[in-house]
Amino acid sequence: YEREWLMESLIRYIKVIGGPPGREGLLVGLKNGQILKIFVDNVFAIVLLKQSTAVRCLDMSASRNKLAVVDENDTCLVYDIHTKELLFQEPNANSVAWNTQCEDMLCFSGGGYLNIKAGNFPVHQQKLQGFVVGYNGSKIFCLHVFSMSAVEVPQSAPMYQYLERKMFKEAYQIACLGVTDADWRELAMEALEGLEFETAKKERKKHGENLNELFLADVYAYQGKFHEAAKLYKKSGHESLALDMYSDLRMFDYAKDFLRSGDPKDTKMLIKKQADWAKNINEPKAAVEMYLSAGEHMKAIEISGDHGWVDMLIEIARKLDKAEREPLSKCAFYFKKLDNPGYAAETYMKVGDLKALVSLHVETHRWEEAFALSEKHPEFKDEVYVPYAQWLAENDRFEEAQKAFHKAGRQREAVRVLEQLTHNAVVESRFNDAAYYYWMLSMQCLDIAQEQKTEMLQKFHHFQQLAEVYHVYHYIQRYTEEPFSFHLPETLFNISRFLLHSLTKEIPLGISKVNTLFALAKQSKALGAYKLARHAYDKLQGLQVPARFQKSVELGSLTIRSKPFHDSEELVPLCYRCSTNNPLLNNLGNVCINCRQPFVFSASSYEVLHLVEFYLEEGITDEEAVSLIDLEAPRLNKSGNKWQEMMSDGILLITNCFQSLS
Repeated sequence: YEREWLMESLIRYIKVIGGPPGREGLLVGLKNGQILKIFVDNVFAIVLLKQSTAVRCLDMSASRNKLAVVDENDTCLVYDIHTKELLFQEPNANSVAWNTQCEDMLCFSGGGYLNIKAGNFPVHQQKLQGFVVGYNGSKIFCLHVFSMSAVEVPQSAPMYQYLERKMFKEAYQIACLGVTDADWRELAMEALEGLEFETAKKERKKHGENLNELFLADVYAYQGKFHEAAKLYKKSGHESLALDMYSDLRMFDYAKDFLRSGDPKDTKMLIKKQADWAKNINEPKAAVEMYLSAGEHMKAIEISGDHGWVDMLIEIARKLDKAEREPLSKCAFYFKKLDNPGYAAETYMKVGDLKALVSLHVETHRWEEAFALSEKHPEFKDEVYVPYAQWLAENDRFEEAQKAFHKAGRQREAVRVLEQLTHNAVVESRFNDAAYYYWMLSMQCLDIAQEQKTEMLQKFHHFQQLAEVYHVYHYIQRYTEEPFSFHLPETLFNISRFLLHSLTKEIPLGISKVNTLFALAKQSKALGAYKLARHAYDKLQGLQVPARFQKSVELGSLTIRSKPFHDSEELVPLCYRCSTNNPLLNNLGNVCINCRQPFVFSASSYEVLHLVEFYLEEGITDEEAVSLIDLEAPRLNKSGNKWQEMMSDGILLITNCFQSLS
């Protein structure tokens, strides 16, 4: 049969709410906000309520007491059907559904999220695309485009919301919809602590604890009637509980009676617990033996290693199969820690861990064994020779270190190690060592200059210069730091000038210009170079002078004003190429101001030596040149040719035409 109902406005949503056959019910939401309930066998529609906004979706709770409506403003409104009261509302909703198994739970979707609300608690959100069309237990039915899917949603969040309010019965109802075992246990413990024994009991029964004999056994155990409890455990088929009880009580003899027909798993567990107990009561020897019996090799090894029992570790390592790599590696670790590298090597050989064996030899500086191993296995060459070279360098055996790096094919590493050592020497104010290291670096660069000639030659000259600078600064630093100096004033004067002229471009790390100028000022004043001393004191006025020098600098700056403004002629350096007198302060550095000829200094007094660099003419070999130099100077006729000097492209050529003697 057909039946027709006339509505005041357009129908926006229809929901089938079920009922007896032939008397099914419908929920109808209209555009004018009116919500009607219609039964198919009744011509009259029942008005449930009317709101001011149009209806987009609606649903009725399982007990027919609450109505959830989504309006055109995407707001979910929940009403009490009997009182027409608005209970609460939530934003961002496009569809809604009540849980068919729980009166106070509903879910709604919107904005790409699924929202679950229990009672008056805040909503719990998770990402979900689509429209909610049903909610049954822990399953939510969602329509996305043309696909219907069932999403399993754990009910843990709403359960914990009830637990926080101590609403244990409601939390139990939520848990029945679907939560994890951990959540069930948490519910039981919370109910027990809240003295809600009925809920706690229901939870335990739901998980199979429904044997009265088992409960009674627990009671006996708490009363101290352990043997009676054990009998009941056995009778109820829970012999493992009796085993655990006796094990926890350290009553191991009784526990052995409850081993299930010699089950090796239970036997090992019992021995392990007995070993744990022996360890806790400070009986490590007994604990080790028990752990070994139970197959717990790692714990036995750890106890033996912590107590330094090398003999026990050797016995364990030799009994273990080579396939048991972890315990054997642990044994080797303790052998190394207890300074027994021989046994550690034996263990690594048993395992076949050659890489660890190489590392052991390197760490213990057993270089001969490491070399022998690298000869047999060339793939470990780098692991041996690179640490060996570093060890040699750290022990001031640089030549051997360079050979080792060369053998490993690590020329650049050799340079890098020396650079680090040099930096450390500078930072620690060991300037003489720094000079030596820089000289070694320059030689290293010269050795590998074949690969990158230009770059390495530049580094060679740079490191040579730094070596010379740090070498002379060593004496300046000693002069300023120590109460006495073993150098003559003339030597310190020459060193200070040489160093100051070497610092025209940049000042290397660790070198103090203040110390250099201070030494120069003191020695210049003492030797009569008053003009240079005044210049040094003026320069010091513009620098940050240490407090210990402040008084001396101020006094020197005053007293130097009483001295004549010129330098002693005896101190003025002479260029032995062009015979030009050079000023004591030369802006060009350690070269002649006239011919730009570099000065050659004595390595001890740093006076300018009577040396002039010259180049041989083409066709004269080095051997011939040496033999000519060794000859006595021949007598020359007045008319004979003399030394001839020619300047070409910055190169000085000095030749002599020998005339035969008659």
